Amino acid sequence: MCGRYWLGQGESVPELQQILDALQRKKTPEGLKTCGEIFPTDVVPVLANDRRGGVQPFAMRWGYAFPGGRPIINARAETAADKPMFRDGIRRRRCLVPASSYFEWERKEGGKTKYALRPQESEMIYFAGIYHLERYGEVTVPAFAILTREAAPEIRFIHERMPVIIPGERAADWLSCKEPLPEFLNRTAPQMAFREVKPQ
Repeated sequence: MCGRYWLGQGESVPELQQILDALQRKKTPEGLKTCGEIFPTDVVPVLANDRRGGVQPFAMRWGYAFPGGRPIINARAETAADKPMFRDGIRRRRCLVPASSYFEWERKEGGKTKYALRPQESEMIYFAGIYHLERYGEVTVPAFAILTREAAPEIRFIHERMPVIIPGERAADWLSCKEPLPEFLNRTAPQMAFREVKPQ
């Protein structure tokens, strides 16, 4: 599960700043969120292949629209390739979602505890995403969902699911769409760090 994540200030993470600089040179939509806590339906920076196969930043909305219901923000990696809604994304519309960490809540008697989670010693991470294009009259809106997998053992007490996190050296492999998803998952299981997030 991934219901919110954090995007740090670009100037403190050179890799993220390069993405933001490249995106700002394009015509970006109003309301693009480039830092802070990211919520479903926010429009945020995402990396994907352009029509020539080069990796470019794009502004995308988090969540597939679902008539009469909440946006679909996650897809189970184990079954996404078999679902009509996600099949095309797995086959040819993969993306990388930059983040600094993500949030999860441990539910226990007396309330919930919020944690920030990320791979150990990582300033910036990439979630494995898929996207599609949604039509609203004359406007086309790209929307993405984040793939999830079984949580790493060290954070399973918080939640049984976690986002699929792509190591930087495997980013191009993910975007190429050549490697089947099961094989990819077997080689991308990071050691996770976590900290409790105190109320502001």
